[in-house]
Amino acid sequence: MDPIKAIADAAHTPYWLDSPAAPEPEPALVGRVEADLAVVGGGFSGLWTALMAKERDPSLDVVLLEGGRIGWAASGRNGGFCAASLTHGLSNGLERWPGEIDTLLRLGRENLDEIEDAVSRHGIECGFQRTGELHVATEEWQLAGLAEEADAAAALGADVVLLDRDAVRAELDSPTYLGGVWELGDVALVDPARLAWGLKAACLRLGVRVHEHTPVRSLRRHGPALVLGTKHGGVRARRVALGTGAFPPLLRRLGHFVVPVYDYAMMTEPLTPDQLASIGWHNRQGVGDSANQFHYYRLSSDNRILWGGYDAVYYNGGLVRPRYDYRQETFVKLAGHFYDTFPTLAHVRFTHAWGGVIDTCSRFSGFFGTAYGGRLAYAAGYTGLGVGATRFGANVMLDLLEGERTERTSLKMVRTLPIPFPPEPARSAVVQLTRWSLARADAAQGRRNPWLKTLDALGLGFDS
Repeated sequence: MDPIKAIADAAHTPYWLDSPAAPEPEPALVGRVEADLAVVGGGFSGLWTALMAKERDPSLDVVLLEGGRIGWAASGRNGGFCAASLTHGLSNGLERWPGEIDTLLRLGRENLDEIEDAVSRHGIECGFQRTGELHVATEEWQLAGLAEEADAAAALGADVVLLDRDAVRAELDSPTYLGGVWELGDVALVDPARLAWGLKAACLRLGVRVHEHTPVRSLRRHGPALVLGTKHGGVRARRVALGTGAFPPLLRRLGHFVVPVYDYAMMTEPLTPDQLASIGWHNRQGVGDSANQFHYYRLSSDNRILWGGYDAVYYNGGLVRPRYDYRQETFVKLAGHFYDTFPTLAHVRFTHAWGGVIDTCSRFSGFFGTAYGGRLAYAAGYTGLGVGATRFGANVMLDLLEGERTERTSLKMVRTLPIPFPPEPARSAVVQLTRWSLARADAAQGRRNPWLKTLDALGLGFDS
């Protein structure tokens, strides 16, 4: 099918959020209130923080403030991959924290187990399935890297299976596949919007006061407390947790470390039984290919294919605008790639096409810290792998706010910050040069140009 025709009728809204299951919003905050803990942001970071604060201490008075709707931003726009990794993959973790990698892997697996337990305990119907993930090679140069990472993962106790061309195509049949690795157990698939809505419901049951359509406009000290200003009121709180992702931060210093990058995804119409049989996919794994500009894809509960990635777009100046959520050029390109990958699905149309902004930092994984004498904690920078890692980050924020030295807060990963980005306009030049260089590396059998080698030497590690 012509890619332009394939997306012609697609809704410009995230598939996950386009659901009759969406709950009514909680009322906006009107007036001034007090709380023990104020949580800013109603995505996964904020929801997990509010929920676990009440689970740690049911007597705690917790208020959560969300500028839009719960889960409407990155938390409701992603692919629904819930990974154990806290470090944006094993290679990134080994490069940055080799001395802590055993601990980070264990904590990540425990975190994923605890997410599964919380979903069950709170009765959250979000299609949580621990299917694992297939990492596939579509070019010869990618095979050696996949094998090397599989060996490293196995040596560290991961349950991985190296697959040759025939074996990977027996799992999911595409003429583009040359080999792959099946990472079992450490990745679950979820409906991210339903997970966010379920966490909201759990928060409300435990007594968290949730206010939607309440953007926080200011932050200031007031004696021993902090005051958050909103349009029609505010919150005076002993402690504040910030989980605002890529949006302009209340804490100015975070702007040095985070850049907003737009990611795009599409959803097909439901596949017929014959269409699904033509590609197999009996084990329903999530899938990612191995290029620098990579695709990620998965099946939904009603046998649609979510197909996303490849273009990671930074708009010069770090602008975040609603109009950037739809990018025709990217969707046409993605549709063409889809038909190349699955030629037996050449007549499948797309029903939804959307974008969303990701908070990216120079080390590709979450970072953490405090301000205002320990009365405020923050977590940011998850770079698209935050569905699972944000829960770990929420625990870190709570530990920091309690002033506790725990196994989490003792980690070098938690005690250090990423390398900051330069100010504009140099920031835009650096990001755009890096994006161009990564595309060139894909076209040159993975060979990295002098710019990428310089970043590698500086420990910036731009590899995807």
